[in-house]
Amino acid sequence: MLSFSSQQRYFLYGAPTDMRKGAGGLSGIVRQHMGRELMGGDVFIFLNRRRDRIKLLMWDATGFALYSKQLERGTFELPEGAAGGSKELRWSDLVMLLEGIEIKSIKRRKRYEKAA
Repeated sequence: MLSFSSQQRYFLYGAPTDMRKGAGGLSGIVRQHMGRELMGGDVFIFLNRRRDRIKLLMWDATGFALYSKQLERGTFELPEGAAGGSKELRWSDLVMLLEGIEIKSIKRRKRYEKAA
């Protein structure tokens, strides 16, 4: 079952991605360009050039799971600092990205964060 939570880590690949790629092609991007471990439960996020399509790739207990969304109107926002490379997102940022909320206009209140 495909589910996302605040317990997972989310990594956005900032370069435009060919949305014809499936789990195999996207996992190659994760290994070669992002340098991340695929089977650790992390979620990898990919956008196309027009940013009207998004794919999320994750490994669950038995194989890869792929979530895909195509917008009928509008675009997904590319978060600040993500262009060209990869950027770790919070779960709340992912939810706002999928819902079309402008992340730059959000003001966050202070919260406790566990030291790394």
